[in-house]
Amino acid sequence: MFIFIWLRTLSIGVLLWAAGTAAIRLVGRRLLQSNHSLQTAGLYLASFLLMVFFVPRICRRLGIQKELWPAAAGLLILPTLLLDPFSCIFFTSVFPNIDPAAASLFGGWMLICCAGAVAGVWRKA
Repeated sequence: MFIFIWLRTLSIGVLLWAAGTAAIRLVGRRLLQSNHSLQTAGLYLASFLLMVFFVPRICRRLGIQKELWPAAAGLLILPTLLLDPFSCIFFTSVFPNIDPAAASLFGGWMLICCAGAVAGVWRKA
């Protein structure tokens, strides 16, 4: 049973990564604009806060004990941490509709989302 919860948590992380990647392909050029620093800072802040709010709710919904939430958050963000470096390397192929100069903004955005996920479970644990 224990392994099932961790596999399910990792699977949700993969699904979130895939859905996020698809969404960025659709609307990313409006969000990631290298010449709009204030907009990017707002996106980072909003994304951080969203993850602080969202990840503890995923853990609670999965029935994971609070002391295990940091481990669950690690599994939820693992696909992003493993796969998005490749999205940055192959940025123009993965996100052909986004200015290549925005690759660094994308990388920073993914890191701030992961930081929000971790901060959210530490805050609640």
